Amino acid sequence: MTDRSLRRVCVFAGSSPGARPEYAAAAAELGRALATAGVGVVYGGGAVGLMGVLADAALEAGGDVVGVIPEDLHRREVGHTGLTELSVVDSMHERKALMADLSDGFVLLPGGIGSLEEFVEVLTWDQLGIHAKPCVVLDVASCWTPLLDLLDAMVVEGFLRAEHRAMVGVAATAEQALERLVDLDVPQLDKWLGGPAR
Repeated sequence: MTDRSLRRVCVFAGSSPGARPEYAAAAAELGRALATAGVGVVYGGGAVGLMGVLADAALEAGGDVVGVIPEDLHRREVGHTGLTELSVVDSMHERKALMADLSDGFVLLPGGIGSLEEFVEVLTWDQLGIHAKPCVVLDVASCWTPLLDLLDAMVVEGFLRAEHRAMVGVAATAEQALERLVDLDVPQLDKWLGGPAR
């Protein structure tokens, strides 16, 4: 059990609203929950899709919201103009590095390839010991169950330690996500099964 304080949490979320109304409801619930808990939001800086819903809900609840967006996406995704702070950067690499540096933990809301890639990268950094920050999947309407099943399969097939699989917290609600961010253990172990590669 970890007693962890959270100043800011990075949320990865779709730039589209998705096919189910539950997705937007969960994004709004998470934004409000973080703001109510006094935890700042770091996210991709867009005003559209679930990103915009998350940011607007957190702002309406009195929260601090920091967006980080590359210049080209700032134009295409319509960067949010009402944030506490918006950093416009040169590249996706710079965006992800800054969001990770600003955050004490990460939550994956429903989204597409970009959201998945961003989450898997910070999870890999946990696995490699680059940082030790909790990563939580908010599995709204079972949208991320196939991802969780894939991670389980990686353990069975000998490509992922069970301890590293356990680093992925799973939540069904915003309240559960906050609890998992605080109590999730992030062990510092060798990545390699059977010892380091030679």
